[in-house]
Amino acid sequence: MDPAGPTTLQARPVRAVRLVAARVEAGPDAGRALDDGARVLTIGTSPDCDLALTDPTVSRYHLEVRHAADGLAVVDLGSTNGTLVGTTRVERATVAPGTRLRLGATTLVVDDAGARAAPAAAEPLPGVIAHSPAMREVVALARKLAMVGTSVLLEGETGVGKEVVARAIHDAGPRRDRPFVVVDCGSLPATLIAAQLFGHEKGAFTGADARRPGAFERAAGGTVFLDEIGELPLDLQPALLGVLERHRFTRVGGAEPIDVDVRVLAATHRDLRGEVNAGAFRADLYFRLAVARLTIPPLRERADDLEPLVIALAERFTGVAGDNPLAHALPALRQQRWPGNVRELRNVVEAALVLGQLPGAAGALDAAPLATPDAPGALASYREAKAAALTDFERDYLTRLLAAAAGNVSAAARLAQMDRPYLIQLLRRHGLRP
Repeated sequence: MDPAGPTTLQARPVRAVRLVAARVEAGPDAGRALDDGARVLTIGTSPDCDLALTDPTVSRYHLEVRHAADGLAVVDLGSTNGTLVGTTRVERATVAPGTRLRLGATTLVVDDAGARAAPAAAEPLPGVIAHSPAMREVVALARKLAMVGTSVLLEGETGVGKEVVARAIHDAGPRRDRPFVVVDCGSLPATLIAAQLFGHEKGAFTGADARRPGAFERAAGGTVFLDEIGELPLDLQPALLGVLERHRFTRVGGAEPIDVDVRVLAATHRDLRGEVNAGAFRADLYFRLAVARLTIPPLRERADDLEPLVIALAERFTGVAGDNPLAHALPALRQQRWPGNVRELRNVVEAALVLGQLPGAAGALDAAPLATPDAPGALASYREAKAAALTDFERDYLTRLLAAAAGNVSAAARLAQMDRPYLIQLLRRHGLRP
């Protein structure tokens, strides 16, 4: 996809990026402040917090503050002593600028730090749409991170495109010609994750009929992408930490250590800082994974990206470049909250192209019928022809995909770089799976 988008895009004013400030009003750290602002402000006693405190009654990762549409969004990160607004303990709240918050023995004021201009459109990242100020910041930082070998933790809600950004970082860096290997820690049984990561020797466990390399061996010289790292069982975390620190591992059932040169990118929809506070995720592993953090904003916070995303998705499904067949549906699309983010938008765009109307909508996107004319030799409408071509393409692609994956749906999903549940839905739609 071309992040710059085709010429059919309507010009929109580029909004500035709003920033958050905080000042400690009372407590052991009185007078400490972050005045120049941050897009996302983390407060706690950990040195990697944006505003690091020494108050022992404040948790390692206590609080996060960011801008919302109608104020400042405050999120307690599972702290021990909580976050209070007045006498009310809050987990999530939207407060006005200038509100006082109490964290243990500390009182601080969170405020609006004003705005800074959005970064200029940078060199695009392959596959990443970045018209909005928030995504321009993501692309600018991702470009820098692509050229270094440090571990990166990509954070964001389900469906925002964390794997897309991770792959773009790999493709823009010096390891681009080496493998990019994905391990979905959330879809594997705990008993198999170690074997997927590190490989296993023959006879290491029931069913291990041969030696098999794991992700770290297969990615030699390249990148391992650990998706949903927050789901990694606690008892496996020390082994992963060992790989990050010593660059070596041992296969399951093996005895000889294996040296490895890989870069690790990880992603999660959870807030691992809260998991660290709760003891569900090792702090030392978090530090190693989050040497750099990259937060992908949800679709509802990047309205300027909606139209170019629709155009890019339509082009992917139809093969027709420079066209926006859903242009007149954009007002309806902009009204949605998109809890499933870009993944949900992709499904809606595909359904709209096939059905001729938005899913759940009462009216069609235009007056053109989808049925093929009955008259001999009649030429189908553009929409009809496109829908038929899309159906034929899907059926042919899915048939070849299953053949390439020897009928294994999980392997097919990895080859196609799509979600397994969505692939199963497509296969059933075309009668390729019961």
